[in-house]
Amino acid sequence: MSTPKSIRAPQDFARGGGRTGTSRRDFVKSGAARLMAAAIAPAVLAHPATAATQTGSAQGGRGQRTLLKGGTVLTLDRAIGDFVTADVLIEGKKIAAVGPNLKAEAQIIDASNMIVMPGFVDTHHHQYQTILRGVVADGILNGPRSYVSEIQGILTPVYRPEDAQVSELVASLNQINAGVTTGVDTSQVSHTPQHTDACLDGLAKAGRRTVFAYSGGVGPGAQYPQDIRRLRKERFSSTDQLLTLALGGGVSESTWALAREVGASIVSHVVGNPAALVALGKAGLMGPDNEYIHCTQLNETAWKMIADTGGKVSIATPIEMQMRHGMPPIQQALDHRIFPSLSVDVETNMAADMFTVMRSTFTLQRALVNERILAGEQNVPPLVTCREVLEMATIQGARDCHLDSKIGTLTPGKEADIILLRTDLINVMPLNHAAGAIVTLMDTSNVDTVFVAGTLVKRGGRLVGVDLPKLRQAVEASRDSVMARARYKLDRVGLRTT
Repeated sequence: MSTPKSIRAPQDFARGGGRTGTSRRDFVKSGAARLMAAAIAPAVLAHPATAATQTGSAQGGRGQRTLLKGGTVLTLDRAIGDFVTADVLIEGKKIAAVGPNLKAEAQIIDASNMIVMPGFVDTHHHQYQTILRGVVADGILNGPRSYVSEIQGILTPVYRPEDAQVSELVASLNQINAGVTTGVDTSQVSHTPQHTDACLDGLAKAGRRTVFAYSGGVGPGAQYPQDIRRLRKERFSSTDQLLTLALGGGVSESTWALAREVGASIVSHVVGNPAALVALGKAGLMGPDNEYIHCTQLNETAWKMIADTGGKVSIATPIEMQMRHGMPPIQQALDHRIFPSLSVDVETNMAADMFTVMRSTFTLQRALVNERILAGEQNVPPLVTCREVLEMATIQGARDCHLDSKIGTLTPGKEADIILLRTDLINVMPLNHAAGAIVTLMDTSNVDTVFVAGTLVKRGGRLVGVDLPKLRQAVEASRDSVMARARYKLDRVGLRTT
């Protein structure tokens, strides 16, 4: 289906305390809950994608056809190729055809001066922290005024279900706005089953595809990890929905066994402590259903076990550099023939868009290799390319989510998670190199149009059916409530030095 003008893909890569429980009555009566409902009703609550996630199916309008006309099309499907100018036909929730000069009775969207490509996939994001954006922007992982002491130790324990819900909603909408059509939510705020359900309600209201990596909470009401059995039965009984189930947490034999019992994939944070991972590897418990986040400070034995068992690796490059997790292991993964996916991690410290993550990944790998060359080394790895980094942020993310049969490429038959990126804005024009423009030049302002499972959720640079002023009121009310209960004083202009 490609043409002589097709842009060809590169050679395949070988491979604090406080009350946490809140009744539903209190939730309904709370101001934050009312504001959030107003912000997303009726437009978002009646949104086709939202209704679909609530009922267990994920699809655009039945029989609705949309033709994306005349864009630069990056399918990221190497069997199809990429096109300087081509069209994409969406029918219902699926991609029906890709190629030049398509004809169809359909709603037409002019994609000229745009790149048409699969939506980005973020494989690790603590979405419940959205109301805490930037709180520890100068902080590191551990220590005084750090992420662990402030976010995990003081603020997270006082979250109510409605705080989790509004954070999940805003995090998802923000990523839709940034072209991220799929995320892996690793929210550690399941203080009670009501908190967990509120997280899922927020995700569902946003109408975005998400892998919910059920994670722990604090307090006597926490039911992690055993409550995953209820979640599988009540919230994840269908395989045809935008929300899918994983089990988050650390490296634990019992947790991994429970995940496999209920048919959930496994998402584990791995920062140092390779001995624990190696022990499970020696027991034969590592497998292709494992996604390992960060993978900093691992030894050769651990890396070899991940590679030999088909494990997936998610790297959050800017966070790992900023917060002292250790050097992002981009090259270690590549050296072991593991093509990593990319993730944003925490908005308490960094923006949650993939442009930031792609650019830092591209720059860091090349900087480290370039330093080796300048030091006189001869046998060095190749410099990563823009195309490879773009694949990390799309199809590899889909593989790590076990969703690559549904998303990740613009392949006919897959679901239409599609973004249109403007190339006529002053930060990009003129377009000379599509993948290069995305990775090295663009930012969220270039995201013009977004589809999730064939449903239009952003058009002309604006989210569809979202009242942003009211949503902001809900976010601020929730933030203020958390700060008050935690007796936490925000440092909004940087006066605090310790």
